[in-house]
Amino acid sequence: MRVFVTGASGWIGSGLVPELIAAHHEVVGLARSDDAAAALVALGAEVHRGSLDDLDGLRTAAESADGVVHLAFRHDLAFTGDMAGAGSADRKAIEVFGEALAGSDRPLVIASGTLGVAPGRIATEDDAPGGGTGAPVEGAYDRMANARYTVSLASRGIRSSVLRLPPTCHGDGDNGFMAMLVGIARDKGISGYVGDGSARWPATHRLDAARAFRLALEQAPGGSTLHAVAEEGVPGRVFAEVIGRKLGVPVVAISPEDAMGHFGFLGLILPLDSPASSERTREVLGWEPTHPGLLEDLGDDHYYTRSQN
Repeated sequence: MRVFVTGASGWIGSGLVPELIAAHHEVVGLARSDDAAAALVALGAEVHRGSLDDLDGLRTAAESADGVVHLAFRHDLAFTGDMAGAGSADRKAIEVFGEALAGSDRPLVIASGTLGVAPGRIATEDDAPGGGTGAPVEGAYDRMANARYTVSLASRGIRSSVLRLPPTCHGDGDNGFMAMLVGIARDKGISGYVGDGSARWPATHRLDAARAFRLALEQAPGGSTLHAVAEEGVPGRVFAEVIGRKLGVPVVAISPEDAMGHFGFLGLILPLDSPASSERTREVLGWEPTHPGLLEDLGDDHYYTRSQN
């Protein structure tokens, strides 16, 4: 297939591109900067210059592709508090892909998340996004609504699917939540967890996640929701203990009232008990994670030597 990938030079995308090429697909990656374009060329992909705001460009790229994988998200807006704006940009891009692919039975796979889907119990692929009470963070349900919309595109002759990612897709080079926790622990001299530390987060190595996207593109039935989850749930206290041991700092409970002051915005989501299963995804796609788990990865040096730079 000729596959158009947004977010192709990002954390998951830079793993997906070589995964697709190794499976004999052609890849066209969206790049909004010279650095992103150079990275895609180095990976062996063609470059489509533009951004999520260039809707005409997205339509052209999707129309000329045999399938689309949508990984990009306006994190520049989300991380500055404008989740609504980020969700709106995401929705417009998905609508354009729907228009371009309608009636073709070509695949459209988008990334979503497991966090907050079924608070307090193990979420499954059957759980509709937004089924809980109260959004995990302001504006998060906008993205969940986009996932529901993507699933509905199957009725328009698109082999659409949603692949939910856990809150941490870890690995060497990770700048996400685990790297943030390492940085906070180093800066404050303690490795903290919220409350009793029992809140569970699912986890997946980013290269296992990349393989799941490739398999979803190739095999996922239209209208399906899937989980790229390698580990159902790692308690917060457990990964705090690994970080504390590696840094040689005490491991300390932080009260829920003090969580925002200690962790910043992470204090909102660390207490969310959000385990998730991938049993059906493994059956449907034949996906089996093969890379290190979260605790093994956190026990490696790369999270600690890099954060000193």
